[in-house]
Amino acid sequence: MEQEKKYKVLCLHGFRTSGSFLKKQISKWHPSIFEQFEMVFPDGMYPAGGKSDIEGIFPPPYFEWFQFNKEFTEYTNLDECISYLCDYMVKNGPFDGLLGFSQGATLSALLIGYQAQCKVLNDHPPIQFMVSVSGSKFRDPSICDVAYKAPIKAKSVHFIGEKDWLKVPSEELAAAFDDPLIIRHPQGHTVPRLDDASIKQLSAWSSSILEDLKSSDAPLVSESVNPSGKEYVGTETTENLVEQVAA
Repeated sequence: MEQEKKYKVLCLHGFRTSGSFLKKQISKWHPSIFEQFEMVFPDGMYPAGGKSDIEGIFPPPYFEWFQFNKEFTEYTNLDECISYLCDYMVKNGPFDGLLGFSQGATLSALLIGYQAQCKVLNDHPPIQFMVSVSGSKFRDPSICDVAYKAPIKAKSVHFIGEKDWLKVPSEELAAAFDDPLIIRHPQGHTVPRLDDASIKQLSAWSSSILEDLKSSDAPLVSESVNPSGKEYVGTETTENLVEQVAA
């Protein structure tokens, strides 16, 4: 029996943590939610430049994607980070969706917004969906005017904590997406444990994503004979889909 295809999700960790830590965080969620997805957890480009909030909780090494000032209006190594991630996605993908926590979620939304405006990832199929946990928008107007120029069409789910210090920025990020699903929880700046209602919401959302992805793959089966005589390229199918996932 042929094994069912798994769709790839790039998972970006929070500030001064690691891909392994995000994998552990996501393990709180019911395994059936992402069982048909291949979840990839890379480490950030740069070693942690200071103390990590998870020291003593989870073993090092710790990493960060880029650096920023206290107001989150100035960024160091952001362009290098974006270039690195775009190259990583092309070489190791294609990726169907993104998932991120905090700094990783903020980056994920930026990549999707930039791709929608043809600024990056022009040689990668459109990212179809995003899972954001405690994400936020960048505040530099030169970034905002491009990344959030128009409502982002990728399907998205946003986890927003009642006690999270990024609660308001998370709501602002969700508002940058077209028809986002918002799942609220009573916790703080963390990947939350989900109650039954949230599990049901997330499961239904991920199931709808799977159906969309499978539908987009369907033409590949019937293209064994190509009347146009042109070589078939998988990304041609995805172009017809709507575009689009500090610890």
